[in-house]
Amino acid sequence: MSETVLILGANGRLGRTLVDAFAAAGWSVLAQARRPLAGPVPQGVRSLAVDVADTAQLSTAARGASVVVNALNPVYTEWEQHAEALARSAMDVAQALGALLLFPGNVYNYGEAMPPLLRPDTAERPSARKGQIRCLIEAAMRKRAPALRSVVIRAGDFFGGPGRGAWMDLAIAKSLDQGKVVYPGPRDRAHAWAYLPDLAQAFVAVAQRQADLRGHAVLHFAGHTLTGEQLVSALAEASGMQQAPRVGGMPWWLIRAGGAVVPMWRELAEMAYLWKVPHALDGTALQALVGELPRTPLRQALRESLGELGLRVAA
Repeated sequence: MSETVLILGANGRLGRTLVDAFAAAGWSVLAQARRPLAGPVPQGVRSLAVDVADTAQLSTAARGASVVVNALNPVYTEWEQHAEALARSAMDVAQALGALLLFPGNVYNYGEAMPPLLRPDTAERPSARKGQIRCLIEAAMRKRAPALRSVVIRAGDFFGGPGRGAWMDLAIAKSLDQGKVVYPGPRDRAHAWAYLPDLAQAFVAVAQRQADLRGHAVLHFAGHTLTGEQLVSALAEASGMQQAPRVGGMPWWLIRAGGAVVPMWRELAEMAYLWKVPHALDGTALQALVGELPRTPLRQALRESLGELGLRVAA
């Protein structure tokens, strides 16, 4: 008999990738989403059109799930209004089910003073509101232990997977077919990236070790660490360019100035330090728990990502 996982926010970019990964691994998948899942739905997946705020109804509908994944992601300009409430709902549902809760973390917790290598025990010193919100959410999960078992799987910037809405597709590679790359920061700084299909495999692997997990844990997904120059070169190769692309930057001064009237610009400007401060994630603890994880070679991951975006790819 297969295990059952409840994925909250199953229609989002990460959520949809997790649906496919868990189904491919033989899990029964309960996919919570407000809308029907886009695209072909794998065998073993059942949609739950239950509002995540109705935790009692959702817990009843998901009875039997041994793992809950919180893939809920509020609109970037509405984190202060919704992020903590959505996270509390996920905690309530997982606790009611007696299930392990998995949460996708990011590097916001560490702030502008973060060291170049981030470990699970690295001190959290958020310097932006979004980092403070993330720290509050993770602290709430820790506080609920041992009544709630939870794991944060922290990763870098997403690329790949279905849909759009990340730096790679909205800015960096958007004009690649016209021979241009936009890079948001200095091109000599290391930046952490997570190819979503690989990250999804990490979630499945941790879920399969649920019997070994107690209380609260933090694990880091190493992914790909690249300087801007390395990423630009890899994108050019993945797209089959015959000559180096033109590289433009982000007009941060204009974005900061316009933040007073454009909410999204304000939110982006507050997180601009992520492109200036070099950082990588240490995946040692994750590997110690689950063993060697699949790691798609960078060029292949980029080719697949560009193809999903309808951009030209190398033969």
